[in-house]
Amino acid sequence: MGLESKSRSSESRLAKYVEGITSVLGHADRVVPFQSYCAGLLLPGDRKSVEPMAARVQPARVQAAHQSMHHFVAKSEWSDEAVLAAVRARVLPVIAQRGPIRALIVDDTGIPKKGKHSVGVARQYCGQLGKQDNCQVAVSLSAANDHASLPIAYRLHLPHEWCDDPARRIQAGIPDDIVFQTKPQIALDQLRGAVTAGIDAEFVLADAGYGNDTDFRDGITEIALAYAVGIQSSTTLWPPGIEPLPPKEWSGRGRRTSAIRRDAEHQPVSAKQLALDLPKNAWRRVTWREGTNTKLASRFAAVRVRPAHRDYQRSIPRPEEWCLIEWPLDEAEPTKYFLSTLPATISRRALVNATKLRWRIERDYQELKQELGLGHYEGRGWRGFHHHATLCIAAYGFLISERGAIPPSGPRNEVLVEEPPLSRGYRPRGSPDQT
Repeated sequence: MGLESKSRSSESRLAKYVEGITSVLGHADRVVPFQSYCAGLLLPGDRKSVEPMAARVQPARVQAAHQSMHHFVAKSEWSDEAVLAAVRARVLPVIAQRGPIRALIVDDTGIPKKGKHSVGVARQYCGQLGKQDNCQVAVSLSAANDHASLPIAYRLHLPHEWCDDPARRIQAGIPDDIVFQTKPQIALDQLRGAVTAGIDAEFVLADAGYGNDTDFRDGITEIALAYAVGIQSSTTLWPPGIEPLPPKEWSGRGRRTSAIRRDAEHQPVSAKQLALDLPKNAWRRVTWREGTNTKLASRFAAVRVRPAHRDYQRSIPRPEEWCLIEWPLDEAEPTKYFLSTLPATISRRALVNATKLRWRIERDYQELKQELGLGHYEGRGWRGFHHHATLCIAAYGFLISERGAIPPSGPRNEVLVEEPPLSRGYRPRGSPDQT
């Protein structure tokens, strides 16, 4: 099969994939811009904003295509939740062909911005830059197994300075029901939505930005999911076999107390101190998967502990759970700490394997940003920001579906969409005249 016939076959499958989703868009006139936008995201190109995509998809009528696609992403009132649900319904079964969904993975991504008018932009931590800077931050939830993953929810984190500014809210088109929520609160809402939608997963994964939040961990337990989440080295824990002191006996006077206690001699320890106090034989080398050049392995200890955060306000100690600690042999001290409510009978290798599955979401963001232009949207409004992300996820879902049809040993570089040639006179807006 030649390159051209491969491209046409893939375009036919893209049309069928899009057709299965368009029923939730609400109006028939949204079908063409939806298909054009997805095709533009899949085509090669340095920028995946509206105008350059319009030029690549319909080079003979760039202006009309640009207007249609811009209106569709920035103004049109279709539901992001409905489109993501339709994508999920088509792609998760493809992923599940190679094994059941194992994890729901929580994460966030930062999109650097230079100005201050794009919705939600503020000076905050940006993972892409590795520091505090001017950016937008969105919280996402992905469903994953060992072979693939798909984002199933995506929402902008809105800082206080946006939530509390009526003029900014109106200008950016922020819905009235959007109030300030921390990132863990947004993630919990997404998890509850996944459970309500019937997505069956074994556990939740998140980094320490979420796992260190006790309310977040408790919220996961309340919806009957296990978790394996990062924590900070300063997180306080009761070591194995030790728990808080019981409530004081009532003297017969005053108010009876039921709160568990700690005193000067009976205190929890930090996760780091717990790790440093473990005997040498507590550590084992564990390999969890094949990396790019070699197998990934490190040293781990796994012990049963009780989280101690503000447990003096409780009447009973928190239940025991796993504390998994990673300490590479060439490091002076432990590097990573996790808490997990996976079963007490789980093996150390299985616990490590589950915890390390979080790498899949890093692959999601790598492809969504580098290949599909997740961070390239140039509009400033709430609706456009979320519509663009939804369309990126829809295009990513098509990529996953295509890969699912290729044997594990097959090629990964099939031409998905044939790129029409640009018209000879086309120049993007802002380009200097050619003289």
